[in-house]
Amino acid sequence: MKAVMAVLIVLVMLVGWALLPTSASATIPYHGYTYSSDREVRSIAGYVYAGSIDGTEDPAIGAFNRPESLYFAEDGMLYIVDSGNNRIVQLDRDRRYVQSFGDAEGPGALSEPKGVYVKADGTVYAADTKNGRIVVFDAAGAFVRDYPKPESPLIGSTFSYSPSKLVLDKRDYMYVVSEGNTQGLLQIDPTGQFRGFYGANHVGFSWSRLFVKLIATEAQQRKLSAIVPAEFSNLELDDEGFMYTTTLGEEVNQLKRLSPVGVDTLNLGTARPYGDLYTVGPFAMASFIGVTVSPEGIISALDLQTSKVFQYDKLGNFLFSFGGTGEQNGLFVTPSDLKQDLNGNLYVVDRGRNRIDMFRTTPFADLVHEASTLYVDGRYSEAEALWQEVLRVNGNYEMAYIAIGKAMYKAERYREAMDYFELAGARADYSVAFKEYRKDFVREHFAVFAIGAILLFVALRWGAPRLIRAIGARGGRASWSRRANGWAGEQGSGRGNERVSGQSGGQISGQAKARSSGQADGQADGEASSQGSGQTGAQGPGAGKELTR
Repeated sequence: MKAVMAVLIVLVMLVGWALLPTSASATIPYHGYTYSSDREVRSIAGYVYAGSIDGTEDPAIGAFNRPESLYFAEDGMLYIVDSGNNRIVQLDRDRRYVQSFGDAEGPGALSEPKGVYVKADGTVYAADTKNGRIVVFDAAGAFVRDYPKPESPLIGSTFSYSPSKLVLDKRDYMYVVSEGNTQGLLQIDPTGQFRGFYGANHVGFSWSRLFVKLIATEAQQRKLSAIVPAEFSNLELDDEGFMYTTTLGEEVNQLKRLSPVGVDTLNLGTARPYGDLYTVGPFAMASFIGVTVSPEGIISALDLQTSKVFQYDKLGNFLFSFGGTGEQNGLFVTPSDLKQDLNGNLYVVDRGRNRIDMFRTTPFADLVHEASTLYVDGRYSEAEALWQEVLRVNGNYEMAYIAIGKAMYKAERYREAMDYFELAGARADYSVAFKEYRKDFVREHFAVFAIGAILLFVALRWGAPRLIRAIGARGGRASWSRRANGWAGEQGSGRGNERVSGQSGGQISGQAKARSSGQADGQADGEASSQGSGQTGAQGPGAGKELTR
């Protein structure tokens, strides 16, 4: 009996082991990652797939057909834009069917809608794209009115009005994304009057365009295609009145946070690329088509090119990414929009698979979100312990090093702040911390520097001249010694030269004297000879005879 039980236990364990996933990739078809010094490094996933809504789970709903967008109302109700079925579907907080809008015949009939916005009182605003209008329904689903293309000389008669996304501010002004429009968001007041364009993108400076303009003729310039700003693709309004937008066709600043006057406060004049830093294939830039913002200011944006969701904090620092292209749960075929519910879950519309996928946060993401919220609010010391826990779980999370460095900096622990900034590769922050550390170092060691400066002054004031004189004196003695030695050598050389010169002179003088003596003797002999001859000649022959005798 015991043997049979043991065998059964072993079989149960083997079956259970076989049913368990062999790795995290078996349940999560994508890997989490972050960026460290512009390098992609593995990280713990921030979101995991938690289920889907496709309409087939409830016969009252019916299968979705090319869903385009969705919206969460303040009461938690979910509104889905089912474009292929020409309707807006309302689900309650338990995701049960409530009612549909625009699918009945009449003035409120929709044709391929793409956007929806719901006020706090339940009033529904639908972007009836194909019909070129905004349709309003009350909370019970009854048609109220519509807003066709506004008439204004600022728009012109040739303006193509195709509303795809919209939001309302506290004044009930509508901000509308119109497909193909590059002049900005349309502002339409509650009466339907056009109030101007808002937050238009700008055409950046280009050296190539300037060069072409300088060398091309007027006729050639007229043939060139006009450079127009990029168009908005989606928008979201937060509780503080800031407008978050996504832009197509730009390499940088694809995400913006516009103030009530249309100024981008997210990028603050910098060129910041969003999405993947490295891309593969013919597309080299992200194409964001959806954006949602949490009450804490955490931004989640949907990129069509990579089919990924990228998440950033309120300052634009990268936090997480998930998703990708594929058929597995957690991947997307053709994503079109995303929104966040009241519990922090993200819902992504996958138009290619006719469903909405839900993703919940992991404990690691909850930890990062809590730490990030404190960090953005400037509560660095409170966030430090949370960021330390983040590093304990994931040592590759670069944002944690930066945040802890900021906490150290605020606590005036500049040396430690420099270490964390160095680990994060944050050169600008490192330079600022080093500057403060240098000031503190000088203040702490001021006495040493002052004494050293005084000693250096004394040494230069009194010691240096003495040293110079001593060196000069030694140099003078050495020079005098060299001169004396040189003089003595010259004297010795003179004496030797005199001896040699005397000897040579004596010899020469002797020779000269000998020559002079010889010459004198010769002259004397000659004179004597000549006198003798004269005398002999004068005495005559007799005298000569006497001499002979």
